[in-house]
Amino acid sequence: MTNCGPGGRGTESCCTSLPVTGGTFYRTFSNDGTGPTGEADPATVSGFRLDKYLVTVGRFRQFVDAWNAGFTPPAGSGKHVHLNAGRGLVDVAAPPGASGYEAGWQTSDNAAVAPTDENLSCEGDATWTSAPGTQENLPINCVNWVEAQAFCIWDQAFLPSEAEWGYAAAGGQEQREYPWGSTDPGTASKYAIYGCLFPNADRNCTGVVNYASVGTAAEGAGLWGQLDIEGEVYEWVLDWFALAYVDPCSDCAVLTQPAVNERVYRGGPLNGFANYLETWQRNSMDPDSQSDGPGDIGIRCARTP
Repeated sequence: MTNCGPGGRGTESCCTSLPVTGGTFYRTFSNDGTGPTGEADPATVSGFRLDKYLVTVGRFRQFVDAWNAGFTPPAGSGKHVHLNAGRGLVDVAAPPGASGYEAGWQTSDNAAVAPTDENLSCEGDATWTSAPGTQENLPINCVNWVEAQAFCIWDQAFLPSEAEWGYAAAGGQEQREYPWGSTDPGTASKYAIYGCLFPNADRNCTGVVNYASVGTAAEGAGLWGQLDIEGEVYEWVLDWFALAYVDPCSDCAVLTQPAVNERVYRGGPLNGFANYLETWQRNSMDPDSQSDGPGDIGIRCARTP
């Protein structure tokens, strides 16, 4: 797909992936525009690439075609193979005696991937259409965690860890309030698609018409250039949800399921207020879920540096 770009139009590849320089940041903090406070839970992240755009309907349609033609992810695929001599991220939740690294794709998850027209039509505001049409450049929503992981593997990528996603959103050591800084997002959809303010700035939530083509909020780019990292749709990340971050963390993730059967998703939703766009906010759901009420969940993939 080659018709993405800032402002929701252009000739850039929708698969554009931008380098994120590694470093250390605090996963717990707040920022009211005057600087970060309450910093805790440091994490070190190695350099990686994070896609500039949310996965579009058009890109996901190619994955659906591949799945229907028989594609399934190879066992163990989808790992951060550039880390720890190919073993991937450190599993900070691994029990004593376990390998302590990424396991990658589990073939038992094949049954949880069912990208049918019916399943991709959650809550009445699904961006998916049964045939290509006018919504190909909208972000795909209504996908569960396993489908998000399967898509990224098919696209020769992987889901970002929560630490990687949070690092990119916060601008690393800058610990930003919003990905673009501390400018109020306003009502003109220049920085983020949120609050049902697109396209008419009237907070009238009427469903799929409130979604914008990826990249429309062109002034909302993060430090490394990613667009829509807050707003439009929530985004699945790799980790299981833990009530508290596990320290220390160096290229880490929660990869062993804790007591709660929920995966983490990040980013602000279509209908949320400005505080939903703060880069430290986090949420979780059952990985089989496709939607948090009207706040649907989509995909952004990460890649080796």
